[in-house]
Amino acid sequence: MTSSTAAHADGARGETGTPETIALPMESPPAIIQPAVRAYTPEIDIATLSLDELCTSEMVYNRELSWLDFNWRVLNEALDARTPLLERLRFLAITASNLDEFFRKRVGGLKRQKAAGMAHLNLPGWTPDVQLELIAKAVRPMVETQSRCLLEEILPRLAEHGVRLLDYPELTPSQQARLRQYYLREVYPILTPLAVDPGHPFPFLSNLSLSLGVLLQDPISHERRFARVKVPQNRPRWVPLDNPLHFVPLEQIIIHNLDTLFTGMEVIAAYPFRVTRNADIARNEEEADDLLEMISEELREQRFADVVRLEIDASMPDSVRALLQSELALEQNDIYPVHGPLRLADLFPLADLNLPHLKYEPWTPITPPRLAGLDRDSRSGEIFSIIRQGDLMVHHPYHSFSVSTQHFIEAAARDPQVLAIKQTLYRTSANSPVVAALIQAAERGKQVAVLVEVKARFDEAQNIEWARALENAGCHVAYGLVGLKTHSKISLVIREEEDGLRAYYHIGTGNYNPKTAALYTDIGFFSCRPDIGTDLMDLFNYLTGYSRQTEYYKLLVAPVNMRQRFGALIDGEIENALQGRPARIIAKMNGLEDPFLVRKLYEASQAGVAVDLIVRGNCRLRPGLPGISENIRVISIIGRFLEHSRIWYFENGGAPRYFIGSADWMRRNLSNRVEAVVPIEDPYLQEQLYHILQTSLNDHRQGWEMLPDGRYRQRTPHHLPPDSPEALGTHIALMRHTRRMSAQLLADA
Repeated sequence: MTSSTAAHADGARGETGTPETIALPMESPPAIIQPAVRAYTPEIDIATLSLDELCTSEMVYNRELSWLDFNWRVLNEALDARTPLLERLRFLAITASNLDEFFRKRVGGLKRQKAAGMAHLNLPGWTPDVQLELIAKAVRPMVETQSRCLLEEILPRLAEHGVRLLDYPELTPSQQARLRQYYLREVYPILTPLAVDPGHPFPFLSNLSLSLGVLLQDPISHERRFARVKVPQNRPRWVPLDNPLHFVPLEQIIIHNLDTLFTGMEVIAAYPFRVTRNADIARNEEEADDLLEMISEELREQRFADVVRLEIDASMPDSVRALLQSELALEQNDIYPVHGPLRLADLFPLADLNLPHLKYEPWTPITPPRLAGLDRDSRSGEIFSIIRQGDLMVHHPYHSFSVSTQHFIEAAARDPQVLAIKQTLYRTSANSPVVAALIQAAERGKQVAVLVEVKARFDEAQNIEWARALENAGCHVAYGLVGLKTHSKISLVIREEEDGLRAYYHIGTGNYNPKTAALYTDIGFFSCRPDIGTDLMDLFNYLTGYSRQTEYYKLLVAPVNMRQRFGALIDGEIENALQGRPARIIAKMNGLEDPFLVRKLYEASQAGVAVDLIVRGNCRLRPGLPGISENIRVISIIGRFLEHSRIWYFENGGAPRYFIGSADWMRRNLSNRVEAVVPIEDPYLQEQLYHILQTSLNDHRQGWEMLPDGRYRQRTPHHLPPDSPEALGTHIALMRHTRRMSAQLLADA
């Protein structure tokens, strides 16, 4: 399948940010991801750098380029023939969606720095211009690989199963006639052709919208004209034919019926194109009179922000390309020719086709055994009785969100003994049952305080809407702290009982979002231990009032004490190693780049501490460097679920300490966000966390191991029993383990 005018991609792989090999069948050699940062410093010998340089130099790590290396690992799931076919399509959509956000936020920020004449004074040579050029070099081969994977791999394979994405000329005359009727009835009334000439200024192009650049000729004057037609977003992108598994792109239907829009004119050609606008808007929270109004104004500004990327059909002629480039004030590096369809994020609906044999094995989250039999509509407060019996931990999506975390909030809203509920909301779903429960609680006269983080990137509009709905219901709503984002995932419930007031709480690694709880791996911890409850009361006072609490009994809180506490825990492992006692660190997170903690980990390795890092995305640290990090291993897990949980293990001389929480070891998390990390002290829950960590570390299906030079090499399950957890990968292994343990515990009960 091609676009209306584009040919199949035939370019060679680029020089930067690209795999040296592609993992296809299981017996193929492992894929290797070349770090994009090496395009700028190919001659650097990492082993000659000082410890300070390893911890801070962008010759070793650049955040933007490291993120692109991560997106290559995600894209490899679409390239890997072991991935089910419709899931390969989904991974193409994911990588495309990731790139959209990357350009809006990260490239947008660099563009804003460039426009302001800013250069990063602490990073000699790394001006916005240099970084933007490297990003373009790394993204171009990624875009080419996406298109080639779709056109040459996935669509031909889908056709073998009856799923076809057809070009308009491939249709029979009767099919074209039916589509013309569909077009006239459902599409034509929505379209507005916009001419571009001295009397018609160049039109506004909305962010991420798909447009057609139409070349016309007047049959009388023979003058050439240009017009823009927006492809409507409120109509299906993939229009089904008489066969429900056959589709035609909407833009092709419009292109082949343009005569209805330009009567009497000769339509020469039409070329799809798409713009991405900057989402990185400068803000000064210190001068804001109203944070909510400031964010609302920022959202209005984003609609008209500068364009930072132009994607065009690869066959677009230079004249049309030059017109768009001039009108949008873009540079050459901002333009990305695409072979095949644009806006690949629209592939998600096709990936959802009801063809189970082309998808992952279905998974239904398990009800945690201790919560089995709970009456979801009861007002008895049974879940609080269960928590009083001992700490409870759930692991999503293996455990059900609705019968655990969601039920905890809903039960608190119904229970007449609950007097108050306090909660942080960073991201949640469009029809959030959690927000509905909080509103219900307020309507029943309970004290409800909610910290809604209105600065959560790309969720600002929805969070503002929820904040206003909560306020209208009588909840006490705060919008976050000036200069900080509230990223912690905490709920506190105050319940009146026979022996007085008792605090119950949930502390998690993920958002209160039932949709992402089915896709992201996250840990949720329930307890009513008084010391942690006291800490949470102090933390909420900090979030909603003027408290400057600096001491907490159990919690590690950013930006108050978390960096220092983690540093002290690493120092403890160093001391144990030097004294000959057991010393080991296992840390699982989404990103690792905080220079202070990176240095501590290097020092731990030099002292003989075994350090295992499970870092899904950005990672500044380099493992396996002689004399520096030979005791450090770094792996990244990529697969059907997005690895989102943060777990820490410290050997502590044989008495291990475990922690879970919301923070990555990134400067932004430790310095510019409110985060909460809690110790897990129950031995049974510790065993569960250790099993999760070991399963991840032993993964030879979904695991990517970082090499000393920054490359990532995909692990392969050669010579392993095909049904072993190591060969199956983390996600299948944990699904099977959860199902098995649940059945065993229920049987024992």
